[in-house]
Amino acid sequence: MSRGTILAVDDEPDILIALEDLFEDEYRVLTSAKPEEALAILRSEPDIAVVVSDQRMPGMTGDALLAEARLFHEAQAILLTGYADISAVIAALNRGGIIGYVAKPWDPTLLRATVRNAYERHRLGRDLATERALLRGLLDHAEEAISFKDAGGRFVRLNARKAALMGAEVETSLGRTESAITDAAEARDAEETDARAVAAGEAGSTVIARGVLGAERWSHVIRVPIRGAGGDVTHLATIERDVTEQKSLEARLRQSDKMQALGTLAGGIAHDFNNLLTAILGSLELVGPKIADQPRVKRLVDNATGAAQRGSALTKRLLSFSRSNDLKARPVDPNALIEGMSALFGSSLGSLVTVMRDLEPETPHALVDPDQLELAVLNLCINARDAMPDGGKVTISTRRVEIADDPDLKPGAYAVVTVADEGTGIPPELLERVCEPFFTTKAVGQGTGLGLAMVFGLAQQAGGRLRITSTVGVGTRIELALPQAEAVSEGDTAETLPPLATAAAPARILVVDDDPEVRHVTASFLSDFGYTETEANDGHTALALMEEGTAFDLVVADLAMPGMTGVELAAAIRSRFAGVPVLLLTGHAEAVPIPDDLPVMQKPFASAELAARVSQLLAGSA
Repeated sequence: MSRGTILAVDDEPDILIALEDLFEDEYRVLTSAKPEEALAILRSEPDIAVVVSDQRMPGMTGDALLAEARLFHEAQAILLTGYADISAVIAALNRGGIIGYVAKPWDPTLLRATVRNAYERHRLGRDLATERALLRGLLDHAEEAISFKDAGGRFVRLNARKAALMGAEVETSLGRTESAITDAAEARDAEETDARAVAAGEAGSTVIARGVLGAERWSHVIRVPIRGAGGDVTHLATIERDVTEQKSLEARLRQSDKMQALGTLAGGIAHDFNNLLTAILGSLELVGPKIADQPRVKRLVDNATGAAQRGSALTKRLLSFSRSNDLKARPVDPNALIEGMSALFGSSLGSLVTVMRDLEPETPHALVDPDQLELAVLNLCINARDAMPDGGKVTISTRRVEIADDPDLKPGAYAVVTVADEGTGIPPELLERVCEPFFTTKAVGQGTGLGLAMVFGLAQQAGGRLRITSTVGVGTRIELALPQAEAVSEGDTAETLPPLATAAAPARILVVDDDPEVRHVTASFLSDFGYTETEANDGHTALALMEEGTAFDLVVADLAMPGMTGVELAAAIRSRFAGVPVLLLTGHAEAVPIPDDLPVMQKPFASAELAARVSQLLAGSA
């Protein structure tokens, strides 16, 4: 037994000596012959475990001494008394002031056993008080919602955080079940899960969601059954932790991986599709002069050319989606851009949605990346469509606005593009979160949570702003304000093809492409220009032709080819045949890193573009 401290109080010195001699081997013994002095010792010695006091003492009886000590001290109390004091002892026992008494003259064995039991009781009481303090500290200061329930699901202990989740107070929750406190569906589900945990007798965990869709809070709940002395489950401990941020981060990571994979897939599709479009558009352009006197056939060819060009525009949108480079801002006419999206609206929004345009002629040119603006308008229209499951009207409008009172924007003229719908609207609790990346209120698999985030990012990078107003059951209105371009030149408003060029001087050109149709179209263009062309289906074949002694003035090569890329072929030509320029053709420029000093032309291309680039490179080489 560890040495505890006891206090012996008696007005007879001989008895104090006897008591000290009896207990000094097991305890640290303090003695006092005066009740007032004993009270002072108790105040200065908080670790005293047991007080052994005589009943009859001058000035204060033992039961009165122990009753006063109990007001400020936790020591256990034992009375030493003669037969005549039995009635006072019984009264003290009934009041709870003392735990026992020993008659004088005492039996040493009995007195030791009584003190030992009192000491153990004091030690267990302190341990229990410590555990209670620890539990209270855990309950009061833990970030988790913690509760203890009996086997019937009634609260035995719970902290304020758990009570707050139920919209109640700790005191009013004790002895009640969750469903008796709140009739929410989550409470009934929790009781059912608790009952299963008690029946199974094994710890487990679940993840639950509270709140409206899109603004829910996620919690991870751990349930630990507690068994009684008989081995049966008598209580259940629950620890509930908010994991909303963790769930959000996990969702963002998963969505980021999906978007990266989707971007790679989009780039790959664009590359293959651009090869097809190059062959189609090139073949249609080559056949054009041959049917100049056949108007009906020419009209069919023109229709096919227009369809292929629309396919080229779709491919550019795929590439803008997969591209990770910075925005390239330039003056853009919002009205012309929106008018040019008519076919895209029809194919993307479906037949239940009517697109109305209210384009103000005085709307200025905006300084923005045109591909990103087009994608932003399309995203806003798709969101509007999704907000109207039964169909409705989407209104796209433009106007010029002078902004001078916004601290986040430079004062001046702005081009404002507005998309308004007649849909379900956005609740106020979700409105402030709709621009967060990967936040979506759509069902799983129906939204990425990137549409409005992308539009918001576009507005920020362009130096503009995004404003959203919405009324539940009425609709949503989104305004994208973009800074006006300072000056618009002729070249900024319209892209014109260079005039068709013919060979200024004879030249031999090597065409390298693993796609035979694209290779044939490119070679045919060059032949029509007046150049002598030779075809090779891969880089190794091209190098072999050059090493055999055939002299070429220019090499036109595809970028992405099996075995040897266009970049690798260009490097080999530079090292072995200095002075021979290389022009790379690509359907997806991000497929392979391209050195800055290598000329590149995007597929599909018109013959005039190819003629101009070839003429430029040959002139530079000469």
